[in-house]
Amino acid sequence: MGHLEADRADFIQAMRCVASSVTVVTTEGVAGRHGATVSAFTSVSADPPMVLVCLNAGSRIAQQVQENGVFRVNILPAGATRIADRFAGRHDADISDRFEGLPISGTVPHVKGATSLLCRLDQAVAAATHLVCIGLVEEVDKGTELPLTYLAGRYRQIACEEAA
Repeated sequence: MGHLEADRADFIQAMRCVASSVTVVTTEGVAGRHGATVSAFTSVSADPPMVLVCLNAGSRIAQQVQENGVFRVNILPAGATRIADRFAGRHDADISDRFEGLPISGTVPHVKGATSLLCRLDQAVAAATHLVCIGLVEEVDKGTELPLTYLAGRYRQIACEEAA
């Protein structure tokens, strides 16, 4: 039986229907400091606490996460579209340092207001064009706002109705 593969355009269109949190993955260590906007992020396990991010295998962030052995997932708060765009590289022609002038703290950069998960790299698995980085969560910082979301090619803000 031959190997079947979905049509690329159909796959991309289907994935545009999946809402995702907008995250900035940061790293710092022997390989330097860097950050990139990443939408492929999810939890793996609660026992122990683990998450994964998918990084373009040829990207600077993928190389540095592997070399540094540590990364932080910053789940951006609603309204942080400027930060998301900056770490997506949309301002790289205008600034030399993506972190310049931003509210950042911690040894591995934490974006102020973001829910943040500091992770020790546990595994890095090559998968086609990407590197799946699985991290053991060592520290959690709760954010101050609802998360920024991305759906159908646009940033979105969700409303949260708490049960009384």
